[in-house]
Amino acid sequence: MTVFSVARPTQAWYGESIGILILDASYPCIPGNVGNAGTFPFPVRYERVEGASIDRLLNQQDPDLVSPFIDAAQRLYKSGVRAVTGACGFMALFQQEVSKSLDIPVLLSSLLQIPFMYQITGKRIGIITANSTRLLPKHFTATGIPENLPLAIAGMENQPEFRDAILLEKGTLDSNKIETEVVDVAKALVNENPDIGSILLECSDLPPYAHAVQAAVGLPVFDFFTMIHHVHTGLVRKPFSGFM
Repeated sequence: MTVFSVARPTQAWYGESIGILILDASYPCIPGNVGNAGTFPFPVRYERVEGASIDRLLNQQDPDLVSPFIDAAQRLYKSGVRAVTGACGFMALFQQEVSKSLDIPVLLSSLLQIPFMYQITGKRIGIITANSTRLLPKHFTATGIPENLPLAIAGMENQPEFRDAILLEKGTLDSNKIETEVVDVAKALVNENPDIGSILLECSDLPPYAHAVQAAVGLPVFDFFTMIHHVHTGLVRKPFSGFM
């Protein structure tokens, strides 16, 4: 008989590898969105960061949010998760503080993939962000991205359906319209920067459209899903099967 031990005294259930910090916001999270548990082929656990509205994180970039972020991450840790991630690339602001507060991997922002993307392509990285006017050098610094990496950034802030559904939380979301918007932004970004070798969808609301972006531009596309799935695979290794 296999003998199992308690992993953490605060843990009352098991089987959730990834804990996800969610903004204090309200809009439809469709499959593919980090905020939809059905996106993942493994169990995940969510924790709301109290007071972390879209306005406070993206627009105000309020440093006082660091305490709620750490508190929420600690709650996830106590629940037994093996890593803590985020559901907004702008959570990069608190990557360093949250990672120092936990003894498990922390990957709050999809931006963390940028050095890897550059190493495997050697080419400029195209970033599609929720709001290009709010994505600042400090977000890249906090996620360890060298200043000399070639980047090209485009935002979704002027796309009507994305802006109203996500940034302004109107309460409804037309997925077909957002798909058209993000594909148009991606094609324009690549046309303006033909040396782009890969695309990063910074926003956790954009992975549902990664396949459409890739079909349109023919490039590797990375996002929150690729990052989280990568880390989960490292945390929960399984024996290989097959035959010889």
